[in-house]
Amino acid sequence: MTSPITHVSDTARWVALYRAMESERRDPLFRDPYARRLAGEQGEAILRGMKQGRRWAWPMIVRTAVMDEIILRAIDRDGVDTVLNLAAGLDARPYRLALPKTLRWVDVDLPDILTYKEQQLAGETPSCTVEFAKVDLRDAAARRTLFAGVAESAQRVLVVTEGLLIYLTPAQVADLAKDLAAQPAFRWWLIDLGSPALLQFLSRTWGNQLRSGNAPMLFAPEEGTAFFAPTGWREAEYRPMLDEALRLQRAPRMAWVWRLLGLFASKKRREQFKRFSGIVLLENSKGR
Repeated sequence: MTSPITHVSDTARWVALYRAMESERRDPLFRDPYARRLAGEQGEAILRGMKQGRRWAWPMIVRTAVMDEIILRAIDRDGVDTVLNLAAGLDARPYRLALPKTLRWVDVDLPDILTYKEQQLAGETPSCTVEFAKVDLRDAAARRTLFAGVAESAQRVLVVTEGLLIYLTPAQVADLAKDLAAQPAFRWWLIDLGSPALLQFLSRTWGNQLRSGNAPMLFAPEEGTAFFAPTGWREAEYRPMLDEALRLQRAPRMAWVWRLLGLFASKKRREQFKRFSGIVLLENSKGR
């Protein structure tokens, strides 16, 4: 079967449709009034073409909701003055969240996807200052120039990479992490992180479609967040995806089985369950 995804940027339309589905519930965790417009007909087609696509919406929805919470807390409690959103895709947070007008928000992605987003959001008013940086993050020189420019006029930067790292090789993630850590103003880095067990599961579910669509899933380090330590980042907070789904009442029906199995598992096995997939806040060891 032909993959509905032809480029990694197409995954942004897929995830936008999940945000639309959540926003249209009577009890939404968040409201994204732009999501369905941004997803477009292609987003609908992608979801229809993904095996069990609706069934596995919950991790994407929970990820979005938890990252919303952490971003808002970082701005309010920790004094973040700049958010650097890498591989921003069709994320509309500066338009849908109540953010301070003084906040600087920088969306970074490939030219085509950001141009499309600009067109779709033309006439909409963001709650803070928004900039679109059309940069290919695979270009080391271009990204370093971008990072230096952002850091020059910022004191406390929160970097966000939602749904990006899994599509990079370990070497690419390490290089990106080092370039981010080299800027002391980049104090925190918010990511989602999966385990090798999650990668195996996703490969069985969507692997062929994503690989044939030029978007293979690659990064799920055996050592978890310890992977980032040599690059200058340490774990500040880890939110297990299933725990957060239970808290937010978005867990799948079979979640009780997983919890029951956890009760009878060894301490090591329980820790592996918790680290199956999660949202992570990293802190820059060089932060000022």
